[in-house]
Amino acid sequence: MLGSGALTVHGRVTDASNAVLYCTVALDGRTAPCVYKPVAGERPLWDFPDGTLAGREVAAYRLAAATGWALIPPTVLREGPHGPGMVQLWIEPDLGAPELLALQDPAGPEPGWLPIVRAEVGEGRTALLVHRDDERLRRLAVLDAVLNNADRKGGHWLPAADGRIYGIDHGVTFAVPGKLRTLLWGWAEQPLPEEAREVLDRLAAGLGADLGGALAEELRPHLTEAELAATGQRIELLRRTGRHPLPSADWPSIPWPPV
Repeated sequence: MLGSGALTVHGRVTDASNAVLYCTVALDGRTAPCVYKPVAGERPLWDFPDGTLAGREVAAYRLAAATGWALIPPTVLREGPHGPGMVQLWIEPDLGAPELLALQDPAGPEPGWLPIVRAEVGEGRTALLVHRDDERLRRLAVLDAVLNNADRKGGHWLPAADGRIYGIDHGVTFAVPGKLRTLLWGWAEQPLPEEAREVLDRLAAGLGADLGGALAEELRPHLTEAELAATGQRIELLRRTGRHPLPSADWPSIPWPPV
């Protein structure tokens, strides 16, 4: 449906920095809501080549699918009413789901929460920004370390009615230099869980030692050879250290705005 169904634009998501169009896609009597991000609506960035964000979103979905964790909604690159762009299944957030971010007493996180950073909350007061100690978020943190995700805001994950957490907005991923910028620092330098180690082994096998594996071929239309090689290097580093990464001293570690 996403790849060849009839795409109808209904409106624009106005708080997005690039053009994000809310649509439906229809095929053989079935319809589904989706998001369409035309390449023509991408704002130029100083650190990513022009016109590449849609392809990076597709590459992020392909790599996430290879983990088996279903962390990114189905995503394709296709022609649309405003030219080629990324089309992704729309995920309706579960507004009744428990909060995943909170501000707590700066003395330390409450049980079940992990610290991110101290935040100024006005009138000279500070609070501790925390996220839940949730295995679904932890999987997303591992994925972001592989993707080199430069923009994991709190609004870039969605708890859904099916109980999953879906990551969205992966246009600024796969850069060669380290650009990891996220709110999911609660596990920094902690040992990776066993399931994450197994996933990293599968990703490494999928890329292949010479970047000739099936996963590498899926990513190659959307990334440069240097970006593919850097992805393999990040996977190998995680496998070798067996730990979640630490924030970089050379790059802002928290996205702005954070939510």
